[in-house]
Amino acid sequence: MVFCFVCESAAMDVPEGFVPLFNGKDLTGWVGLEHFSPHKLEKMSAEQQKKHFEKNQPAFVKHWTIKDGALVNDGKGPYATTEKSYKDFELLLEYKTVAKADSGIYLRMCPQFQIWDTTKEGGKWDRGADKGSGGLWNNQKNERFPLVHADKPFGEWNSVRIIIKGNVVNAWLNGKQTVKDVVMENYWDKTKDIPAEGRIQLQTHGGEIQWRNIFIKEL
Repeated sequence: MVFCFVCESAAMDVPEGFVPLFNGKDLTGWVGLEHFSPHKLEKMSAEQQKKHFEKNQPAFVKHWTIKDGALVNDGKGPYATTEKSYKDFELLLEYKTVAKADSGIYLRMCPQFQIWDTTKEGGKWDRGADKGSGGLWNNQKNERFPLVHADKPFGEWNSVRIIIKGNVVNAWLNGKQTVKDVVMENYWDKTKDIPAEGRIQLQTHGGEIQWRNIFIKEL
């Protein structure tokens, strides 16, 4: 099933049972955070966490802007990070990107549902980019590559659906299942399962990426 929730000019149409994570107007509900261990963040006091996020705020608002109802990043700066933490959830969103860009979706602050340039010209076929976006690229023991190549051409919106229950992920890219019942490994500590609860992050580096229609349903 392909999710295409809103046309360019329409008001936000929230799917039944979901709530929006992005209001299409400003950065409400989001903060900036770099590639950062959730285990370290958890050990910080509330005041330490506040100061850490405040340190990232100038770069966050510099590199993340709103355009035509989309959340736009120029390929630099900290990752867009939800203020709220989530346990099990279903996430829906759309993105479009450009050549050479590299991105992903961190689940409970763990990398990642992979998004990248899958063309030969992108220069990352040696790392598996030819297999497509939509896999759990940081896995080492469990499957890391997508079941199918489902990316749309640059400039077109891609739809994503991710369901995470415990440490098991199912995911779809443009209506095609790319991850089926795969255990997501803990990038930060291989001896542990991924955190039972954590923030969602939109990773970006190397080129512009736009995000819109970001909805979540807690399970």
